[in-house]
Amino acid sequence: MPSELTDLHIHVGGAVAPHVLWSIAHDQGLKLPVQNYWEFKELVSARPGKVKSLDEYLAVMHQWTERIQSSPQAMERAVYEIIGKEYRSSRVDLIELRFNPMKRNEGGERDLDHIIHAALRGLDRAVLEYGVKAGLIFCLAREFEPRLNEILVEKAIRYRRRGVVGIDLAGPERHAIELGADLDLYRELFRRARAGGLKSTVHTGETARTGSEGVRAVVEALEPDRIGHGLCAAQDERVMDLLRERGVVLEICPSSNLATRAVESVEELGQVLQRFWSRGVRFTINTDGPYLLDTDMRREVALLERHLVLAHEQVEQTFRWAREAAFVD
Repeated sequence: MPSELTDLHIHVGGAVAPHVLWSIAHDQGLKLPVQNYWEFKELVSARPGKVKSLDEYLAVMHQWTERIQSSPQAMERAVYEIIGKEYRSSRVDLIELRFNPMKRNEGGERDLDHIIHAALRGLDRAVLEYGVKAGLIFCLAREFEPRLNEILVEKAIRYRRRGVVGIDLAGPERHAIELGADLDLYRELFRRARAGGLKSTVHTGETARTGSEGVRAVVEALEPDRIGHGLCAAQDERVMDLLRERGVVLEICPSSNLATRAVESVEELGQVLQRFWSRGVRFTINTDGPYLLDTDMRREVALLERHLVLAHEQVEQTFRWAREAAFVD
């Protein structure tokens, strides 16, 4: 196990412990559709075998975990708890958390800046207490109107010097922006983010809906520093060459990719990663939603090594690549 672990792809919506979510829900007086804590824990789980697709996985996160986190107090506690837990459980000492502030402001009923400030307070407190390095990435939503995502980019630029390090484009891949007419609008948004000093990543190529063609379109049009998942790129040698030539790093999330059926088996995951390795495509190992998936970084590494997906030396190299690709200074 490498001594310095890095997690670059972890969603706040899937990373808060069930007992913390349970406590927050009761603090807010939120009515839950369960009778006790154990039923609640199952409600907010998307462990492998329970969900059958990316859409089902996202439904769990959006319906309950993000709703419970929708207040300044909840966001401050959520960010603080995640960073502390990742450090205590796996000694992750460099972490980048991502979330969509607009999915935490109850459709505009809560002030967006209060949500952001609260997340930054949680970040500051955890960094101070644990001595780790951390930053926030704002997720634009595929299902949002472009103007809403434009506001998120403006907010990310505004808080860049406070701990926001980048932007992401996430959400159901049935909204295949990279293959549609809105791509030019997002080209300009990502250009603006770069000009404002932000790094960028994009969820794409996780399912056949965007495929390897989606990865190619994103790299050429949006020019991201990293890509979330991007597994479908392994199907096209030209796309893998493009990733290598542009220096775009993939954020691989093993348990998540298995749970959402982005790959059908550990064996297929191994084949995909070895294709990337042999083609010179750099990639990192991440948890995505550790509590939603009942995992942590140590268990992700153990999964890869136990099933011979990657050799120990390859795992260590992925964490060196992660340090180099981090948006946090």
